Amino acid sequence: MRNDNPIWPLVDARAAEFTDLADRVFDTPELAYGEVKSCAAHTRMLRDQGFRVTENLAGIPTAVMGEAGQGGPVIAILGEYDALPGLSQEPGLAEPRQIADHGFGHGCGHNLLGSASLSAATAVKDWLEAQGIAGRVRYYGCPAEEGGAAKTYMVRDGLFDDVDIAITWHPASFSAVDDMRSLANTRIDFTFHGKAAHAAGAPELGRSALDAVELMNIGINYMREHMTDAARVHYAYLDAGGIAPNVVQAKATVRQLIRSPDLAGLSSLVDRVRRIADGAALMSGTTVTSRVFSAVSNLTENLPLSRAMQAQFEALGPVPFDAQDAAFATAIRESLTREDIADTFKRLAMKPDYDLPLCDFIAPLDRPFMGGMGSTDVGDVSWAVPTVQARVATCAVGTALHSWQQTAQGKAPAAHKGMLHAAKVMAATAHAALTDPGLIKAAKAAHADHLADQPYSCPIPADARPPVGEPNT
Repeated sequence: MRNDNPIWPLVDARAAEFTDLADRVFDTPELAYGEVKSCAAHTRMLRDQGFRVTENLAGIPTAVMGEAGQGGPVIAILGEYDALPGLSQEPGLAEPRQIADHGFGHGCGHNLLGSASLSAATAVKDWLEAQGIAGRVRYYGCPAEEGGAAKTYMVRDGLFDDVDIAITWHPASFSAVDDMRSLANTRIDFTFHGKAAHAAGAPELGRSALDAVELMNIGINYMREHMTDAARVHYAYLDAGGIAPNVVQAKATVRQLIRSPDLAGLSSLVDRVRRIADGAALMSGTTVTSRVFSAVSNLTENLPLSRAMQAQFEALGPVPFDAQDAAFATAIRESLTREDIADTFKRLAMKPDYDLPLCDFIAPLDRPFMGGMGSTDVGDVSWAVPTVQARVATCAVGTALHSWQQTAQGKAPAAHKGMLHAAKVMAATAHAALTDPGLIKAAKAAHADHLADQPYSCPIPADARPPVGEPNT
């Protein structure tokens, strides 16, 4: 690793502060829209570092923004800090051991994500102040990425309207500029209303809402053959109508999570799912209402920014892991299968190296796409402004996100090294944009070309409100 970029030492200078922030957020895992302690920790850090702070973004109490600098282009750096249910895990152990009854844990590494992004924003702030040049950097503390679509609400409410470019990252088992492919999705709650009756004495008087939910799920199962290969539909019962089988269930709610590679495909699929719901209500003699809980768009790539980030990545080199890091990663890998390990390399279109404990390379930008996509509300930011995202190694090769193994490595020295490496990549990319006006111009031109071909329409209805305080898992 070379150390000739003037912004990298600014990350190193505050490494201890941001490592501590990541660990404190790890120790207080909170689910989507409930990240009260995590947001407060980030807000305090923003104030301590001299940012101008705006809270309660888009009506979300756990969303915060800090800005520094004056005039010039606006660079947004995105952070997250929500945890996941069912992934409580003792850090530093290579075996599953829950540490809290509530079961929450940072199984996607968002404790690292938010801290690295705030570290990068602080380094850019310090550099702008030292140079005395025009430019602004903003840190967006974004809650509820895990299913809550907070960024989509923030985009819809105009919070990125004056941003020139956005930069973010995500923990991973490899290091690469993200290929910016994801599935657009929406979560819709369908509530069926029937009529209660004695299930044995007078079943003919009842109309079962639970039957309607089951009919809807059957209809969707028959639809699966006639969807594109990349489309997905999942479901969860929010209300199964009660626990008494001798009462015809008068009300039942199912949440359908519908995914498609793009917004146009999502809209078509949602329409088909809604018709199936109407058909289920008709067959069961019930009525149905629906409400959009959340929705996100697919990611869109900005090639000028991707190339700029790749250059910074290659200048910095891979994460400087040591023998101790490799030893813990090797212990973690004892719980992984060959398929787990191969999946890391599949995502990079590379031949698997089953003996490599930690990623020691940076993947090329022009690698072929090998499939396998999730969803993220970064997608909507990428439609609003030119956006680029890094994936940086923080865990053993083969570690799956949303797993106890990911949580177990969340406070490890290797995770801290990867986190600070990500901060340097993001800060250096922001530095490149602020020192080369041509980069922002090219990024905006590419973004405009994309929108001219595929105009953006927010997938969340205008009257929908962020589901603060509601079940979101």
